[in-house]
Amino acid sequence: MTFVPALTALLPRQRGVLIIGLLWLIVLPLGLFRIYATDEVQYYAYLHSVYFDGDLDFANEYRHFADIGRANNDPAVFDALLREHPTDPALNPATGKYRNVAPVGAAILWSPFYLAADWLVRLGNTLGGATAADGYSQPYIFAVCLASAFYTLLGLILSYRLARRWVGDWAATIATLTIWLASPLVWYTYIQMPWSHGPGMAMVALFLTIWLGPDAGRPIVEQRSQRSIRRWLALAVVGGLMVLVREQLGLFLLLPAIEGLVAYWGFIKAREWGDVGRLLLRHSLFLGLFVLMLLPQLVAYQILYGQPRPSGTVSGKLNLISYKFFHTLFDPQRGAFLWSPILALALVGLALLWRRDRLLTILLACGFLAQNYINGAFGSTWHLSGSFGFRRLLECTPIFVVGLALLIERIHWPKAVIATLALLFVLWNAGLIVQATVSNPQIKTGLNWDTMLESQLEAPRRAWSKGYQLLFDRCALMKNCPEGQQ
Repeated sequence: MTFVPALTALLPRQRGVLIIGLLWLIVLPLGLFRIYATDEVQYYAYLHSVYFDGDLDFANEYRHFADIGRANNDPAVFDALLREHPTDPALNPATGKYRNVAPVGAAILWSPFYLAADWLVRLGNTLGGATAADGYSQPYIFAVCLASAFYTLLGLILSYRLARRWVGDWAATIATLTIWLASPLVWYTYIQMPWSHGPGMAMVALFLTIWLGPDAGRPIVEQRSQRSIRRWLALAVVGGLMVLVREQLGLFLLLPAIEGLVAYWGFIKAREWGDVGRLLLRHSLFLGLFVLMLLPQLVAYQILYGQPRPSGTVSGKLNLISYKFFHTLFDPQRGAFLWSPILALALVGLALLWRRDRLLTILLACGFLAQNYINGAFGSTWHLSGSFGFRRLLECTPIFVVGLALLIERIHWPKAVIATLALLFVLWNAGLIVQATVSNPQIKTGLNWDTMLESQLEAPRRAWSKGYQLLFDRCALMKNCPEGQQ
């Protein structure tokens, strides 16, 4: 019975985790467990093709989802993945393989859930069930959607725990819930579930957690990059997974890299050559294991394109100069701060970390700026037209949570006032979600400020009028839902 007092002592410190987890679980039944968009199909194709076919020939996977789309008068998957374009052929002439511009990391992180689904399907069939064990039936789709939602939850909890290093439980909890529910992250948690943003955000949060370590009250400059070999190897594994999920997340490696340069400079100035050597050894071990972690992606590139580098379909869009750096944040139709104003407030709050840990403030700011820089460098697709909000910043969620938590802790307003303001940001985002699903799907191409206020005020009535479908027949509001899916 000694565990009872221990559990009682633990619960108050973990109250935020319980609240976040409970809310995630309550909303989960409203999730839309399906694979629909072109990117989703490409993420999923790796998993199905390797496990069921033992290859990286995606012809059957692409045709399966393209046929579902065309049966519903939606040729998007066929046009993007199977139709031959003179300047960008779907089939690589050197290998005869269909291209796949999605990285392999999401499939790797989904795989335990996918394998469990396959085992359950086969077990159920031996007991008299009749579910197709083909990798396409609903249990498999449900598994990867649940996996993405689970990784989002993991990332939220880790973000909350990062914020708890500097603020109390209440500020960290409100900040985490607000960033989640008042940004596009909630859309990619429950509506377009099998994307890489949830797994990517979780890997970034885990990377930051391991990097910062347990020294909660100690400025990072004083740690002098002195982590154990075990922590450096864990960083390499998680950093590799982070890059495998979304290549642009590799820019978060700038944080330990810059920190390391500062440490080397300090050691060299003090002529502490032994510390220089020990740090160099740890960095070498980190780099070696990190490169090994990238091998699955390099092998996939080699098989698909005949060379270990990404498809020109992706690399051809990327500029060296981020011409759209400010557009990604402030563009009236697609800017992240216009879709989700709470993110701007969170960055303001991040500046409050300066007095406690100047180097860490600079590094977290660099992490955000690097992500935004590469987003603005995608010349033809920076706007992400057709997506709900500016999704390419969702992996910065841990930074936003820390910033907003610091701001909440600093302003000393009554909790009721802060909670009310947070709710207003969440309701604004909920109105955009109602527009995108019920009344105005065109909003995903850009915000229309001429009618925005009217549309947002109309959103509750629209949601109420579609209440039954939103609760019990959501597929009626969406494209290409699997048969029998609610």
